Amino acid sequence: MWLVTGGTGHIGNVLIRKLLERGEKVRAMILPGESQDPIHNLDVELMDGDILNLDSVFKSLQGIKGIFHLAGVISIMPGRNPLVRKVNVEGTRNILKAAREMEKSRFIYTSSIHAIRRVEEGIIDESLPYDPENPYGAYDRSKAEATLEVLEAAQDGLDAVVACPTGVIGPFDFRRSMMGAVIHDAAAAKPTLYVDGAYDFVDVRDVADGLIATAENGRRGESYILSGQKISVRYLLETVREITGRSFLRLRIPFDFAKFAAWFTPMFYRLAQTTPRFTPYALEVLRSNSNISHAKATRELGYRSRPLFETIHDAVKWFLEMKIQ
Repeated sequence: MWLVTGGTGHIGNVLIRKLLERGEKVRAMILPGESQDPIHNLDVELMDGDILNLDSVFKSLQGIKGIFHLAGVISIMPGRNPLVRKVNVEGTRNILKAAREMEKSRFIYTSSIHAIRRVEEGIIDESLPYDPENPYGAYDRSKAEATLEVLEAAQDGLDAVVACPTGVIGPFDFRRSMMGAVIHDAAAAKPTLYVDGAYDFVDVRDVADGLIATAENGRRGESYILSGQKISVRYLLETVREITGRSFLRLRIPFDFAKFAAWFTPMFYRLAQTTPRFTPYALEVLRSNSNISHAKATRELGYRSRPLFETIHDAVKWFLEMKIQ
């Protein structure tokens, strides 16, 4: 039986589906009171638990053969957020402590491409170091710090491997990620604001397959980037329009104006409790170097990523069928 933390998240629920398709048994650790909609009706053992509670972590590891650790807090908002580091770093420490003491056979940690040091030009690959001093965001720093702890545990003997997805999009996005919200609104033909920019996006199903391949073939103490292809926001919106056949207002905001406005929009997002889009962090990512290579994962794991047209098509179809508001 595999333990999956963060199993109700976008990657997590797709990973569980993939494991079940392969005939694996799965236990999902979920927070008490957390919505189970993303894994509703799946043949998975549910266990209430919190990675910040060491006792519940030890309990969740009873009788399992390996761990996919995905639980974490994502934030693109500016300013300090103590919860981001607490969950992402201290929670990971708890999982590592329990895994080492209980001598679990495999530990797959889902890090992030944003944990890797930014470089302005050239190819981004696994030769670049993780950067816990990253100036761009608390999330990036927390994932880098947690990743370094996983790699240290691997040096001490834990059979741990790290996977770093890029921007994840695709179906089964129950909680509507930032880019999922963009796809959803475009599919619903809602007026959409956007800025010129691009990034590397990857299908959530390919990431889930990549995590399983990492568990099967990844080398202890190694990291593997799970990327897709670089596309612009404009291409994404035009692709949604092509798929649905429905026109909608697409208004391009000059980047300098968006950058200025982004210092004020976080207050609106907090008050309206809506999914953030235009924040200083989000704009920085869309203008950052996104020439990202998954050659190592392809070479060592057999990893493949599908064309993003298929990904966007399936995401649009899923949102429309689910009628997620």
